[in-house]
Amino acid sequence: MTDKRIDPPFIADERSMLHSWLEWHRETLEVKCAGLSDEQLRLRSAEPSSLSLLGLVRHMAEVERNWFRNVLNGEGVGPYYYTDDDPDGDFDDLETTSAEEAFARWRAEIAHAREVSITLPLDTIGKTQRRDKDVSLRWILIHMIEEYARHNGHADIIRQRIDGVAGE
Repeated sequence: MTDKRIDPPFIADERSMLHSWLEWHRETLEVKCAGLSDEQLRLRSAEPSSLSLLGLVRHMAEVERNWFRNVLNGEGVGPYYYTDDDPDGDFDDLETTSAEEAFARWRAEIAHAREVSITLPLDTIGKTQRRDKDVSLRWILIHMIEEYARHNGHADIIRQRIDGVAGE
């Protein structure tokens, strides 16, 4: 498994620090999935949990899409994988999912998030849909770091159960 992550700087301005940590966590999920077949990426290896690496990638595509397109940029786009009737569709409906398509969507959402957020002031305000609350870009970046960190812990356990590969 090739690890091409760039460690975040120990000393930097706030914007650089937040973006660096978010990039590191995005790259960590990529590392956890590297070298596995579609079947292995779909594997739910930590029963009774239904989490899989592919489900985590799909979920993070949805998270990136919502926070950066909808909340920060007001685009009003719908989800890729889940619905009101199937709120866990990003995690659960994997049988016919192409890993290539899921990774392409995730990477496209990351690219869009970078484009939207990289030059905005950290105090830029977006609006949440479900709670109708104002939220700053700073909050979104911190939340995204937290979201990836939590799911990267899941990914580490899932990957170790699949083939014994563990890492930071």
